[in-house]
Amino acid sequence: MRNLAPVSFWIVVIGLTVWVEKSEAQGLDWVQSHYTKYEFKVPMRDGVKLFTSVYVPKDETKTYPMMLNRTPYSVQPYGVDQFKTDLGPSPLFGKAGYIVVYQDVRGRWYSEGEFVNMRPILEHKGDRSAIDESTDTYDTIEWLLKNVPRNTGKVGMWGISYPGFYTAAGAIDAHPALVAISPQAPVTDWFTGDDWHHNGALFLPHAFNFLSSNGRPRVFPPTRSNPPFDYGTPDGYKFYLELGPLSNADSRYFRGDVAFWNEIMNHGTYDDFWKARNLRAHLKQIRPAVLTVGGWYDAENLFGALETYKKIEANTPGGNNALVMGPWLHGGWSRSDGATLGPLSFDSKTAEFYRESIEFPFFEHHMNGAADPGLPEAFVFETGRDQWRRFDTWPPRPVARSIYLGEAGTLAFEAPKTDAQDAFDEYLSDPAKPVPYSEAVQVTMAGDYMTYDQRFASRRPDVVVYQTQPLEQDLTIAGPIEIDLVVSTTGTDSDFVVKVIDVFPDRNPPSPAPDKPVVMSGFQHMVRGDVFRGKFRDGLDQPKPFTPGEPTHLRFTLPDACHTFRPDHRIMIQVQSTWFPLVDRNPQTFVDINKATETDFRKATQRIYRSKSNASRIELPVIP
Repeated sequence: MRNLAPVSFWIVVIGLTVWVEKSEAQGLDWVQSHYTKYEFKVPMRDGVKLFTSVYVPKDETKTYPMMLNRTPYSVQPYGVDQFKTDLGPSPLFGKAGYIVVYQDVRGRWYSEGEFVNMRPILEHKGDRSAIDESTDTYDTIEWLLKNVPRNTGKVGMWGISYPGFYTAAGAIDAHPALVAISPQAPVTDWFTGDDWHHNGALFLPHAFNFLSSNGRPRVFPPTRSNPPFDYGTPDGYKFYLELGPLSNADSRYFRGDVAFWNEIMNHGTYDDFWKARNLRAHLKQIRPAVLTVGGWYDAENLFGALETYKKIEANTPGGNNALVMGPWLHGGWSRSDGATLGPLSFDSKTAEFYRESIEFPFFEHHMNGAADPGLPEAFVFETGRDQWRRFDTWPPRPVARSIYLGEAGTLAFEAPKTDAQDAFDEYLSDPAKPVPYSEAVQVTMAGDYMTYDQRFASRRPDVVVYQTQPLEQDLTIAGPIEIDLVVSTTGTDSDFVVKVIDVFPDRNPPSPAPDKPVVMSGFQHMVRGDVFRGKFRDGLDQPKPFTPGEPTHLRFTLPDACHTFRPDHRIMIQVQSTWFPLVDRNPQTFVDINKATETDFRKATQRIYRSKSNASRIELPVIP
């Protein structure tokens, strides 16, 4: 735990970590003196009632629009005499005068019904008794309009992370009164890129930690949470290595009490279970104005923010759809000032700018008829040069430029010209000694791991490294990064982790980190990195073994970035096959990894090819 300044503290709310500045909050006394709180059981079309807290301004001379937040994480505090200390997406909303509504979703806390994780959206809603999160949102809004006094008839929605999913789902077949939404770091697809899996590979400490508490049955009274899991050690590398195969999690610790963990273990490919939970397939003809928000350093739902924007854009011609991406952790835009992140400094208070100049004006325009703030299609922070960029489309029509892995660890924009037999690099991948994803591995997923210096990994023998000469001029990328490797393995399955890194000059000054300066000379800044589970190279629903020793193309996409590599910096590519325990260990044999046994885990020699006929390259989306 880092040393904290006395004016600040960390809050962790079952998977959502945000930095809270006490000085920014409205404060309990202010909320109590300006708002009246009501609690309702709002009936849905099938008779189930959802617990809903409504905060209404005391000033009866005006009418007010409503902001709705639907959450599985509790609307607490409960009781009409118990108040939140802050209302709305930011303190600006409560102070401006909005009716603010919080609702426990179906089956959570004080709401009735059965809770279903990422409840599938129904394609056909002709059956009035059929329900999903879209219909629950519709029914909630309909009831609120009729029963909450002094509302203007306009409703907005917002939510971060899982509540971001409920926000996006609420815009599908939306109630006519829902005029604006902001899905922020929304969960969209739990097998492809959000939270639990990236390209089919399990993000182990994130899934284990979240579900070990949040995945257990409801406790009673529901005003208290399930206790956090006791790991017995702060050493995450040790804990998860000693855990062994994934099946041991249930037999040793969960003992049948975490139903969704077992559902994950029973669905090791992108089958109908996961496809039904792919919200992206339903994001079409979205009528409300949309402001999707994400963070470039979001360890949980970077994929969700980008994909939500892209799917709405593709499937809602002429829609009012905008994207904001800033230099933030998961939810960091909602509370921090956004000036720094770990060792990185951004030369401005990026989160304050977002809240004051983007988010609040967006809702004020659509909810209260304020002047159009003139937001661009994409308001994106460019790291490296540390500046906001305005684009009329995202990605901004980049030019694909390939950079090739070369001999002796070189990286160049020219393709290989020879077909030497030894034109490959190889390393031994040992599941018993996996590459850590950070120097000190904690038991929970480090939400800021993307900011960590990668030099510790580049010095390991089971990580291959390629880098350019120092750049002579700026090189800016904006959009997704395409990976095209030619690989082989002596096993029948393998993971490949690719990291695109900005290597700082050897004479770079220290960072202005708020707690202590960090030596930035030679710092290896991970611009983007991700894992691909090799057996899914023909599709996440089509696992296929490798033929041992046979060169094989592996193509996948890293999530978007917007970054400038400055003069005298180098571009580095790191390739490895373990990223532990961030990603569960691949046994390197072709099996259902969720049901693997100890004997399935074996060493394998991996080769990365770099010849004329078997060239490995990274395709960068370059813009001026």
